Amino acid sequence: MKEKIHPKYQVAKVHCVTCGNEFEVGSVSKEIRVDTCSNCHPFYTGQDTFTQAAGRVERFNKRYGVNKEK
Repeated sequence: MKEKIHPKYQVAKVHCVTCGNEFEVGSVSKEIRVDTCSNCHPFYTGQDTFTQAAGRVERFNKRYGVNKEK
């Protein structure tokens, strides 16, 4: 590798704007601000719902004539 052309890799503090959580990661930036982190995102907290999948199943059954009554 060539010398003196690569950015300096350092420990950066990540600050979540939504919940205020702070943690450290490796980056070329000193500070990173994120809107949502794994502490407050619905997918990671278990509050995520899968309502769209239910609609897909019903649409498939309607399209291909699958009837529950038969």
